[in-house]
Amino acid sequence: MSRVIFMCGPSGAGKSTHAHRLESEGMVRLSFDVEMWRRGISTVPLPADVRAEIEAELRSRLLDLVAHGADVVLDFSFWSRRMRDDYRELLEPAGVVPETIYLATDRDTVLSRMRARRGSHSDDFVLTDDLVAEYFDHFEPPTPDEGPLTVIR
Repeated sequence: MSRVIFMCGPSGAGKSTHAHRLESEGMVRLSFDVEMWRRGISTVPLPADVRAEIEAELRSRLLDLVAHGADVVLDFSFWSRRMRDDYRELLEPAGVVPETIYLATDRDTVLSRMRARRGSHSDDFVLTDDLVAEYFDHFEPPTPDEGPLTVIR
């Protein structure tokens, strides 16, 4: 049975760094940011139609990977309970119970990391301070009742 991990946290929390470690251990990493970069998109937020197109492609790849027994790390923000629940429902028919790894990084660290970004690669998108603050302030932390949860501080 496939193992699926949701990387969870606001921009700048350290999700991609952790996801790269899991990738080096053999997991397949799926990322909105990588897909955006591959398409030549370097600004966020994405228009709704482009976001929907990328998400549909990533969901399809996820299901295909799981059907073939691959272990997958989803390097998304999973910023809302609704999004996490939606992906759990997507994986349920395959019998996969995803694990959530929540990077509980404080606001000042997130803002500092985001200010250091230069837009030089797919894990280095530049966001304004206001957008970073908005993302942080609207983030919904996962709770133990959602399923397997690891919190990294």
